[in-house]
Amino acid sequence: MTRTALSVDDVPPHIVEVCRRLGVAGYAAWLVGGAVRDLLRGKEAKDFDVATSATPAQVGEVFGKKRVIPTGEKHGTVTVLVDRPQHGREPVEVTTFRGEGAYTDGRRPDSVQFVDDLVEDLRRRDFTMNAIAFDPIVEKIADPFEGRVDLAAGLIRAVGDPLARFSEDGLRPLRAVRFAAQHGFVLDPPTEAAIPLTLEIFKKVSAERVRDELVKILLAKVPSVGLELMRTTGLLGEVIPELLEGVGFHQNRYHAHDVWQHTLAVVDATPVFSMPSGRAEWVPRLAALLHDVAKPRTAQDKPDAPGERSFYKHDLVGADMTDAIARRLRLSGDERERVAHLVANHMFWYEPDWTDGTVRRFIGRVGLEALPDLFALREGDVIGRGRGERPGTELDELKRRIDGELSRAAALKVGDLAIGGGDVMRILGCKPGRGVGELLRRLLERVLDDAALNDKAKLEELVPVLAAEIPELTP
Repeated sequence: MTRTALSVDDVPPHIVEVCRRLGVAGYAAWLVGGAVRDLLRGKEAKDFDVATSATPAQVGEVFGKKRVIPTGEKHGTVTVLVDRPQHGREPVEVTTFRGEGAYTDGRRPDSVQFVDDLVEDLRRRDFTMNAIAFDPIVEKIADPFEGRVDLAAGLIRAVGDPLARFSEDGLRPLRAVRFAAQHGFVLDPPTEAAIPLTLEIFKKVSAERVRDELVKILLAKVPSVGLELMRTTGLLGEVIPELLEGVGFHQNRYHAHDVWQHTLAVVDATPVFSMPSGRAEWVPRLAALLHDVAKPRTAQDKPDAPGERSFYKHDLVGADMTDAIARRLRLSGDERERVAHLVANHMFWYEPDWTDGTVRRFIGRVGLEALPDLFALREGDVIGRGRGERPGTELDELKRRIDGELSRAAALKVGDLAIGGGDVMRILGCKPGRGVGELLRRLLERVLDDAALNDKAKLEELVPVLAAEIPELTP
């Protein structure tokens, strides 16, 4: 439900203080943008931005130059540092009312003109729901473009001419799609129709900005809303055209959907959970988006089953494609490796007759850190087949067995062995080299089959036996 009024109590005291001091000095000061939108929707608001009739220099006079950082003074933006009890100094972004010149780079205006009219400032904003302002001092809302009406209707509508808005900043079409996914809204028809007409401007947007919007879509409650809009508006063809190969591409009796619809269902069903500091929580969902990207390229018709297809090694081919896509999106090395690793390993099939050694090999191949991500992807993949299957049927017992192996402190990698490279070189009287590493890997294989072998004395006995099978270690 959209609220019809806001009060000063909805706004953090330090933000109110900035508006109050600007007002006392004779300047208009309004809260604008996403925080106002979220407050009106009854959501938690963050990143409060203040728009004012004061110029950057005048803001400096009000708060003192030592407390004003010229973060974007050329475009009218400064950061005011406000003392906040128990929080220290809090930064507040303050921007002068402005009009804008042409956008030749599809990102930023070539020039800005300071104005003293709030409506003119709101006129340059992207969508009506983001062109609402609130004065917390007098508790007044300014809504010249009927953003509250659109909020109540769940509608994303460009301010003024959508072609003009999207031609100014090429990222705005993708932002429209992202807002639709995040808020469960629909695009106003003229706004949606303008997206395919401005794709040339969108192409100017940096990969980093596109990636950040895509991540926000993936973290939405129902990301398929945004992903399907990306497809129908042409944005997907500019960002990840490989995925379009799966549209209408039939699979087999085990799937109720074509590759693209299956992908959407998997992304929606892949859970998002908190990750350790520095670990991106969206990685499993990006892996879900790309897990079957290679199916159309690896498809083979089954001669003995008309209408059926197999997708031999689509996981490995898909991992290579994923790596290339991740590089285009400018993912960090760690993020790229994590996503490609999940795609490469998503095709495991657990059977109750797996030996303990098979379970240990699975843990060693996937890696402990990647297991939660892989199970999240697998859960989504099972649900996304559309056959009413329960992921727990396949995963619960495997998770129990993995917990059992971990509780027994089983050796899962070379570093877990009771001896190391130094012991091998001492026993054989050899120097470091590939042969030492190969011998340690073979010892690990023995230990994976029989955990009791991970004993220093037992492994040292095996060293000369296995060394005889390794050319680099034989005289």
